[in-house]
Amino acid sequence: MMRDELGDLAILLAVAEERSFTRAAVRLGTSQSAVSQAVRRLEAHLGVALLARTTRSVSPTEAGELLLATLRPALGDIRERLTQLSNMRERPAGLVRITTSRHAADTLLWPAVDRVLADYPDIEIELSIDGALTNIVEDRFDAGVRLGESLEKDMIAVRIGPDLRMAVVGSPGYFARHPVPKTPRDLIAHRCINLRMATRGNLYAWEFEKGDQTLNVRVEGSLVVNDSAIALRAALAGHGLGCTVEDQALLDHIASGSLVRVLADWCPPFAGHHLYYPDRRNPSPAFRVVLAELRKNAALT
Repeated sequence: MMRDELGDLAILLAVAEERSFTRAAVRLGTSQSAVSQAVRRLEAHLGVALLARTTRSVSPTEAGELLLATLRPALGDIRERLTQLSNMRERPAGLVRITTSRHAADTLLWPAVDRVLADYPDIEIELSIDGALTNIVEDRFDAGVRLGESLEKDMIAVRIGPDLRMAVVGSPGYFARHPVPKTPRDLIAHRCINLRMATRGNLYAWEFEKGDQTLNVRVEGSLVVNDSAIALRAALAGHGLGCTVEDQALLDHIASGSLVRVLADWCPPFAGHHLYYPDRRNPSPAFRVVLAELRKNAALT
């Protein structure tokens, strides 16, 4: 249906309800001649008379009643939906879908999501924990959270966390049996916990940098995992050296002495987590609330 025809149908309904072209024009804020022209266009298009006109009143014909029986609920439903959309501007509501890594979900997203759900009961949030680089447009996500170095170029990116560092750690029991590595090359002689990358399925090459030196070391060991939290547990249990993101939980383990950090001078900071999303001129009010909370969260870190 053409846009003009939908407008003409709404005018026809107004005339039938008001039983007057004049009152319908006042209700719609237009001229009587515009109302008459709209009804004539509809009748010419359909080839039947829709309204019976007398000098004193206007009433639907039999064909007009058949059409109005369909129009009343249909246009009523449209008006109701438009009212709901208008209310959403005042009271944010609806679903926000975000794909994220587990680390970002634990350390950054959950604190913000917790507050949003408490303050905005009409907002629904879906978090999809996935280590792979999801195509958020194809998979119909509103946004994704990834490290700054992994962002797609055609997306809007908002920083939501501080710079991060990698940390190589092992248990005191492990170092009681093995020497402390002095350089990344020494890792070749150590039992290490490998991490399989979700995006390509390959094993993560441990990355190091010091001054103008950059080294990628492919380590070996008896354990391969695809979750950094399990790698950390394995390191705590003494099964080898782990390489994981420095966060408060890791720092607590180091401070308590349950883990020993090595090669810290080879692990410089890098760009932390960002929220990225397509360039949409009018993101939903619910999404704007989540984005504002994440920005607020970032300012506190």
